[in-house]
Amino acid sequence: MGPIRKPNVCRRLSRRALGFFSSDAGAVQRTNLGILRALVCQKSTKFKNVWTTHSKSPIAYERGRIYFDNYRCCVSRITWLLSRLPVYYQRISQMEAMPRTSVASEPRKLYEMPKCSKSEKIEDALLWECPVGEMLPNPSDYKSSLIALTAHNWLLRISASTGRVLEKIYLASYCKFRYLSWDTPQEVIAVKSAQNKGSALTRQAGLPQPVLLYLAVFHVLPFSLIGILEINKKIFGNVTDATLSHGILIVMYGSGLVRLYSFQAITEQFMQQKLDLGCACRWGGTAGTVGEAPFGIPCNIKLTDTPPPLFEVSSLENAFQIGGHPWHYIITPNKKKQKGVFHICALKDNSLAKNGIQEMECCSLESDWIYFHPDASGRIIHVGPNQVKVLKLNEIENNSGQHQISEDFVILANRENKNENLPTVTASGRVVKKKFNLLDDDPEQETFKIVDYEDELDLLSVVAVTQIDAEGKAHLDFHCNEYGTLLKSIPLVESWDVTYSHEVYFDRDLVLHIEQKPSRVFSCYVYQMVCDPGEEEETTNRS
Repeated sequence: MGPIRKPNVCRRLSRRALGFFSSDAGAVQRTNLGILRALVCQKSTKFKNVWTTHSKSPIAYERGRIYFDNYRCCVSRITWLLSRLPVYYQRISQMEAMPRTSVASEPRKLYEMPKCSKSEKIEDALLWECPVGEMLPNPSDYKSSLIALTAHNWLLRISASTGRVLEKIYLASYCKFRYLSWDTPQEVIAVKSAQNKGSALTRQAGLPQPVLLYLAVFHVLPFSLIGILEINKKIFGNVTDATLSHGILIVMYGSGLVRLYSFQAITEQFMQQKLDLGCACRWGGTAGTVGEAPFGIPCNIKLTDTPPPLFEVSSLENAFQIGGHPWHYIITPNKKKQKGVFHICALKDNSLAKNGIQEMECCSLESDWIYFHPDASGRIIHVGPNQVKVLKLNEIENNSGQHQISEDFVILANRENKNENLPTVTASGRVVKKKFNLLDDDPEQETFKIVDYEDELDLLSVVAVTQIDAEGKAHLDFHCNEYGTLLKSIPLVESWDVTYSHEVYFDRDLVLHIEQKPSRVFSCYVYQMVCDPGEEEETTNRS
């Protein structure tokens, strides 16, 4: 079989300009992203370190925006407009003359909100983007917003481009809300409180604290309250944590037990009173406006009886994931010696899939990890220090009721085969064999640290690190999501200390590396895609 012919970018650009595409709404966008993927992966394209900055507060990244100082300051990356992609090929396609190289520029400041006290700082935030096909009340609602939670229990909707506060809701004074998460992405949010430890006096007196935490649940844009749920130990037992995801209340216990409940069923059965934001309310002898200070939002979902669980399972450290087609779940058996062993089971009957016990044969300080592939293909990604396995879930032939796990492809670290038992000859001629085994995540060997998925370009990004002399060097590799083929490798110029915390984002034409050093010093390194005209000229001349 001959080599696979690469798609001609110039031809695709010409066909796009002439309108040779299907009539569905996403065709042009898919064509543009296909062109961008080809440009990202071509040999003459480089990623240049265009900006480096440091901060004493955490740095966050969301969809092309970098946030500093607890989301008070927002910096936008200079992004390549897909409509300008012909710039790379204007000579070949004889399009309108434009600069032939991409311009790598520093990110620009979008906005900086006024300084605030420690009690008013933003503690957590989510980026909301306009849903497709829904009519919204205000024109400004079609633009992205930042949903932010402040230290003094205000829930804010902030314009993602100007920093102006568009909506604000006061949550409550009876607990401290601390975490934001999506229940249903871009539709329903869950605001989770810190766990209730009780006052020093109650702890000293040994009085039990029945309420562990609260979950406030809202539809977004326009904000509408679903309710505030109380997680009570008298109802759920000795619960250690709880969260909400895709309409499922997930309750965890110290024994490793995980129970799933229907949040909708709980709401329908145990909601004491329907509350509407901005409406007058009387609750417990106090009157006020729902969502305004100082009244806030009363806890209106209090269980009086234990609801029937939808599902329960025991897993080491409460580790539990659901995914695949049809639904399967991944757990680690609830024994310490089973750490690093993963069981993949059918959700409908708890049956173990054929080859469903996955254990990576490795000896390392850091354990391997496994998760369902975020591309919604139903595949599974299993990451170890020296290999990345992409597994697929298939029906067993002649047995549609059972499924099996098989390898789709494997990405291997680039390592030398070292003879670990090298003989040494002493002066007297005696042969001595030295026996030692290197760890699989030994810093002197290439080791995988981060694996992510770029959904728009359909690429797997893998960060590999090698210790060279006194410092670590990292590179970011792009692999074909379908076959695992290595398409591009980008060296990161900064040193990589394996003892620090790292995050790496690959977003279209940008790579961003956030590093947390000791004493809460944060560093941010921004790389921008550029086209090397020298290499392109050489390639053209050779051809």
